[in-house]
Amino acid sequence: MKLLSIIGLLVLISQVDLADLNYRPIIGVLAQESSQSSVKYGDTFIPADYFQYIEMGGARGVPVFVDREIEYYEHLVNSINGVLFPGGGVSLTTSKMARAARIIYKLAIQANDAGRYFPLWGTCMGFQLLTVLTAGQNLMTNASVWDKALPLNFVNGYKSSRLYGSLPADVYKYLSTLNVTENFHNYGITPETMSLNKNLKKFYNVLSTNVDIYGKIFVSSFEGKQYPFYGVQFHPEKVSFLWNMHYHINHGPEAVRVGEYFANFLVGEARKSTNHFTNQTEEIASMIANYKPRFFKDATFELEYFFNLTQS
Repeated sequence: MKLLSIIGLLVLISQVDLADLNYRPIIGVLAQESSQSSVKYGDTFIPADYFQYIEMGGARGVPVFVDREIEYYEHLVNSINGVLFPGGGVSLTTSKMARAARIIYKLAIQANDAGRYFPLWGTCMGFQLLTVLTAGQNLMTNASVWDKALPLNFVNGYKSSRLYGSLPADVYKYLSTLNVTENFHNYGITPETMSLNKNLKKFYNVLSTNVDIYGKIFVSSFEGKQYPFYGVQFHPEKVSFLWNMHYHINHGPEAVRVGEYFANFLVGEARKSTNHFTNQTEEIASMIANYKPRFFKDATFELEYFFNLTQS
């Protein structure tokens, strides 16, 4: 990336004025392939809690389908105000989701270089996917923390970050002392790997770490140095919207407050994008509200949107 592009983006970020904010932001959520047990409902899916999370922050959501031509993604990145890569369980390199993410990642880089603010957010597997896209290889290692909430261990420099630099006092207290970030992962990336890989070191600032069940330190949040790209290894959306009775999710007011903070931050970033659909008919047709989620009437209480590649 040229130095002029970096300077231009920094100026763009610093000069965003309240009067210029987009108060009708739309965020896309990337689909992924369904598991063998749920493919009977549709070959791709998106958990509904990601859309609920976006709506909690004051945005609307659209599904981002996989296995489409590049023109589809080009039009999307010119029409919406950011993309969320969700958690899940598909390959970070060979899945249809990974292919779509690679295209979106490159287009988001190009958009920001051209002065068009466009944020990317990765949650859990989406966090891991961002590292793969930046590094050009899968650098995950075993980092197992499943169904466990943790406080964050902030690292030096977090106060100057965009993600945590304006933390309200109560949110900082909850994040740093209470079990409020829900972890559901078997893999992660270490601070050493982030530091030793030249692409990752150049691109991201590590903001917090945590320790897995075996005592291994893993990165739990980061942000792009020059780009509005963010990743969290934990799940801020689950606290308010996932009621699976097999899990031990902290639904307390402190955890909910933390989840609201992240949702508000993400939507706040999307408001800095001035993208919009070419017409209202296209905008309406793109909304997730056009699809009916499937409610699992068991102890999982899960709500998921399923799609078929040949029909969506």
